[in-house]
Amino acid sequence: MIKVGVIGCGTIANAAHIPSYMKNPQVEIKYFCDIIPERAQAAVEKYGCGIPVVDYHDVINDPEVTAISVCTPNNVHASITIDALHAGKHVLCEKPAARTYAEVETMMAAQRETGNILVIGVVNRFNDAVRRIKTYIDEGRLGTVHHVYVSFRQHRSIPGLGGAFTTKEIAGGGVLIDWGVHYLDIVMYCCGDPAPRTVSGESFSKLGCDIPGYVYKDMWAGPPKLDGVYDVEESITGLVRTEGPVISFNGAWAQNIGEKECYIDFMGDKAGIRLQYGKGFTLYTTEKGALVQYAPEFHMSDMFQNEIDAFVDYVRQGTVMPSTIGTVSITARLMQAIYDSAEQHREIIL
Repeated sequence: MIKVGVIGCGTIANAAHIPSYMKNPQVEIKYFCDIIPERAQAAVEKYGCGIPVVDYHDVINDPEVTAISVCTPNNVHASITIDALHAGKHVLCEKPAARTYAEVETMMAAQRETGNILVIGVVNRFNDAVRRIKTYIDEGRLGTVHHVYVSFRQHRSIPGLGGAFTTKEIAGGGVLIDWGVHYLDIVMYCCGDPAPRTVSGESFSKLGCDIPGYVYKDMWAGPPKLDGVYDVEESITGLVRTEGPVISFNGAWAQNIGEKECYIDFMGDKAGIRLQYGKGFTLYTTEKGALVQYAPEFHMSDMFQNEIDAFVDYVRQGTVMPSTIGTVSITARLMQAIYDSAEQHREIIL
């Protein structure tokens, strides 16, 4: 049995981390921490356990606590994680690892200095469909994967316009760092974490600039904060050359196209796969002179439960996880290069 603390009691904590810890018989949640006291207290009342606190130092300085989940806004991922590592705790930090690659480097340095565990919540590495695709690629069923196309686009769905999601100082960016991190990390994972070589990107901040006049289809983190900040991108596009496949992508929180297009195409010289994000996939190939396609049917377990269980096993027994900071830093470096390319309007060579 290990005792854990959950720092940040908002959406992702209540939707994923806390319920998954509660279902793991090897875990006891000792603390719920949030700078809004009512949130921490609500968690205690909802889950029937734990101590509500406001200051995360109360959590990391308790010698009984072995591990923590960091479920806060992006701007304090690095500082809380680094403090926790130096306090002797193992850490599962939600995605993205941090706002910038420079912050990620400070987190990696702290992990190396302390030797404690640091994993990042790129939860799709624990998704059964994604894992199956990785196996297919590793087995050579697609042949050589030479191109991957990524689409994460929705129609006028900027989250919480004017709030934390659209404030660069807090979030670090817009649709790329919020949604794109998952899609790009899936590509990295399935293709063996190939090192990026060159990056070209362009980002756009057009549709949400007039906050009061923004007409939207969905705003799950809303309503709009009319006097708030909007200084991030709502759409982005680019091309990445890696030591493996070329990656091209189009992402948009908001576009003037009324379609939701959230998928990844893995294109090999023997077969190709289209993964519908969060769902299953279809494989396309040829057999005996005929075009063939099929969609495997299999049980989809809860990827967040898989992630939490793997983290607990890593802490207790030292089992290997695919989402350690050293691996996930490849995606963080890639996203930084995309942002740098968009800002400088030129190709970035890594």
